[in-house]
Amino acid sequence: MTFAKHVIDFHRQLKPTWKIPENTELIFPFGEEETRHVFDQFYTKYFSDTNKRIFLFGINPGRFGAGITGIPFTDPKILEDEIGIPNTFQKRNELSSIYVYDMIAAMGGPEAFYSKYYITSVCPLGFIANGKNVNYYDDKDLQNAVEPHIIQNIRAQQKFGATNEVAYSMGQGKNFKYLDKLNKIHGFFDQIIPLPHPRWVMQYRLKRKAEYIDEYILKLEQHLS
Repeated sequence: MTFAKHVIDFHRQLKPTWKIPENTELIFPFGEEETRHVFDQFYTKYFSDTNKRIFLFGINPGRFGAGITGIPFTDPKILEDEIGIPNTFQKRNELSSIYVYDMIAAMGGPEAFYSKYYITSVCPLGFIANGKNVNYYDDKDLQNAVEPHIIQNIRAQQKFGATNEVAYSMGQGKNFKYLDKLNKIHGFFDQIIPLPHPRWVMQYRLKRKAEYIDEYILKLEQHLS
């Protein structure tokens, strides 16, 4: 089975039936036919092989990026303009997506990048509270509620073809702290290496974006076999 087929099958079996705190709404993009269609196209385009890949873990899908397309750090505008997959979603850029695809371009473009790396999320579904994105770690009750899904998510996705010697946290703060702690308990990967979160760079360090892209490239390429 190809890496792409593993990814598609895994996301197809996700269900919007998670029990989460009442004040929180689940982001579940895979109920939309167009999301499923563009998702399949993307992974078929770049992952139709059995290569092992190094995993990068974001936090969880947000409502303007993966919460629409299903693809981590890939908003509808980038999906059409950079990847060449037409879609009828509102063409609104998401800051993290811009950073990630600038980084990918600096590493040779999507085909070269995705042949070696797989971007996913610690938590495969996202959350909204009071009309805003919520991270799985923002609320202790939410974190406790979704932790079994997170553990199952990581274990299942490793079987796609992970390079288990190393994985990266896209986020040097709470996402890294949580993923690293969970990894020490369950032994998913030999080590977790933190990277600056794309949105943090774009929001607070925009003038130094090139430096942070260089940091990504340096750290990611250190562990290529």
